[in-house]
Amino acid sequence: MKNYAEVAPQKNIFLPMEAKIIKVKQATETERHFTLQLADKGKMKFDPGQILEVSLLGFGEIPIGFASSPTRENTFDIVVRTVGRVSKALNNLKEGDSLHVRGPLGHGFDLTQLRNNNILIVAGGIGLCPTRSLIQYIMDRRSEFKHFTLFYGARNPSQQMFHDELTAWRKAKKEEIEFHEIVDKSDPSWQGNVGVITELFKNTAITPDTKVIICGPPIMFRFVIAQLSKIGVPHQNIFVDLERRMKCGVGKCGHCQINDKYACVDGPVFCYADIKDMEEAL
Repeated sequence: MKNYAEVAPQKNIFLPMEAKIIKVKQATETERHFTLQLADKGKMKFDPGQILEVSLLGFGEIPIGFASSPTRENTFDIVVRTVGRVSKALNNLKEGDSLHVRGPLGHGFDLTQLRNNNILIVAGGIGLCPTRSLIQYIMDRRSEFKHFTLFYGARNPSQQMFHDELTAWRKAKKEEIEFHEIVDKSDPSWQGNVGVITELFKNTAITPDTKVIICGPPIMFRFVIAQLSKIGVPHQNIFVDLERRMKCGVGKCGHCQINDKYACVDGPVFCYADIKDMEEAL
């Protein structure tokens, strides 16, 4: 089966395409969730894990991972965190407004390696956004994958995103998705797990043959990988999403260089075995 992005790549990767905002909602205090559609009504072809350069005239552009699956046709999602000039301007846009996108860019999750395997996704904080693309893909093509486990950690309950899906995952049968969540600090409304995300390994049994995807704060990677090593998961079964390093998206600026690799060209998804000896990688 072809990867989605190989079907119809953008002809000129430097030429922004207009996209209309179909829906927008406040995901958390600092994040906004946009549902977009290309202005020409064309389909955005991409693989889970790839990214877009999102721009607004007069402000600039920023790299953002797809937050929806290519199986959800006609529209695509992004989540923008307000951290700087461009993201603040984007997050002031409303339904019906336009922005511009370049992409898809980079290499996403290698679906050929993930199919017909047990899958564990470990997502921390905003790391749930790019992994949501793969989560939706797995749920939409559930028969192509074996047991599917999702760990999700957030600082506190107010920082959790995609509440409708969280509710659905909590209620789902384990045959569909085995979902475990945790927060660093609870509030009076929280009845779930409290602590660091690695504590969730006590709640389930992960086998060494499981394919593991990790995306979240930099410090989280090392502790999760250490836990996986105790279980016996080989490094070639671990995949890390390093989109946080990206800037121009096409290997020109050098911002995302890791030794001889570029997160935007060689990644943002890497097999951990390929980068584990690169000191700057994680």
